[in-house]
Amino acid sequence: MKPARTLISLSLAVVALAACAGPSPFVRTPTSLPASWKNAASFPLASPTSDLSRWWRRFNDPTLNRLIAEALAQNPDLASASARIRESRARRAAEIAPLLPSLGGSAAASSRAVNPSSGSSSQNNSYSAGLDASWEVDLFGRQRSLIQAASANLGIAQENFYSAQAALSSEIAIAYTNLRTAQAGLAILRRNVATREETSQLANWRQQAGESDSLESSQALSSLEQARAAIPALEQAAARSRNLISLLSGRDPGSLDRLLDSSGKSIPTPPRSLAIGIPADTLRQRPDVRAAGHTLLAAAASTRAADARRYPSLNLSGTLGLSSLSASKLFNPQTATAGAIAGISSPIFDAGRIRANIQAADAAEEQAYHAYRSTVLTALSETEDALIACRRTAERLASLERATAAAREADTLARLRYQAGEIDFLTVLDAQRSLLGLEDSLLTTRADRTIAYIQLYKALGGGWSSGS
Repeated sequence: MKPARTLISLSLAVVALAACAGPSPFVRTPTSLPASWKNAASFPLASPTSDLSRWWRRFNDPTLNRLIAEALAQNPDLASASARIRESRARRAAEIAPLLPSLGGSAAASSRAVNPSSGSSSQNNSYSAGLDASWEVDLFGRQRSLIQAASANLGIAQENFYSAQAALSSEIAIAYTNLRTAQAGLAILRRNVATREETSQLANWRQQAGESDSLESSQALSSLEQARAAIPALEQAAARSRNLISLLSGRDPGSLDRLLDSSGKSIPTPPRSLAIGIPADTLRQRPDVRAAGHTLLAAAASTRAADARRYPSLNLSGTLGLSSLSASKLFNPQTATAGAIAGISSPIFDAGRIRANIQAADAAEEQAYHAYRSTVLTALSETEDALIACRRTAERLASLERATAAAREADTLARLRYQAGEIDFLTVLDAQRSLLGLEDSLLTTRADRTIAYIQLYKALGGGWSSGS
């Protein structure tokens, strides 16, 4: 017993020395949150939970609803993220297992010939069976810390899945908005081409009648061809948007063209009002912020697990054996033997390996903390950017609508006066160019406003939470 007492005393001394030499924790700077949003003047303040649930339905576009529903069900990246959740859940179960004793069994039979050279040999048979049990007692919580880290990693996988859902739904909505913008732009451009064809024909007639020279005819033709030249670029943009929607939906290129071309081609209109909460609400709803928090928890648990390796470990083991020369008597109680062993082991000299692992884990925890702060700040900044984009695009849209209405009237009057011979062609050309430019700006601004609301929904959490 004296050697055992000496070993325990030496182990405790090593533990005390290691505790004194532990690394000092880093300083955590508290992150203060604003009480309200800076650019939320036009948005009602309320709990945004109900508004964010399946937010795309608030655009009242059945095609968009169907596209997002199919993408959430078939996107391969989402399927991969779901598989990572199952992997993390299984790894956590594997970390829980060492808290319970392990049990193993064995059985053997042997036969040996006795005096084979004498010509009268006999067989000597023996049979044995046994059970072995072992258990490492989690005295200083190392295994419990590993379980906490595994649980946090499971939380990271779940939140990453929610983040992928939020990102996918917003990417589908933006791609759909871009497609509808290109299609609406094509409709405007084709109407403009038809108008310029009429003007070009009129210029040719005037030239043939001797009312004008070839300059007007050439200018009208140049204006017409310039408008026609813009059509292929918009058709290419529409095709790319269709292919992107198919890709995000986990479908082959072209498989959704019939759906996209058979429905209405107007840009989705955002809701009239959107209730938002305070910044703290947003941080609680954003999956990326919650994932960063789980990452910090996992890093802290890993630091505790690394630190626990400095302390002794207690191992309990036991055996139950059966041994007999006859198989029929193998399970006779008189053939049984049992034993139990308790042992304590503690690191004495490892060339600084444990200390280095602790320092590495502590540095990883510090990185996770700073990453969490960065994620919080990014969430606040993205929300403010989306809020100001919603406000400014609405203001710009109102001005462009008035300007476009006036330009349409000016274009109509210019063409009528040109037909009557009251003005020259340059005035008509300026009116057409002004109208086309304003219609293009109006269309782009409408798309920008819709995309701003999509990005705002995503910045507010995207509707995905632990209960979604």
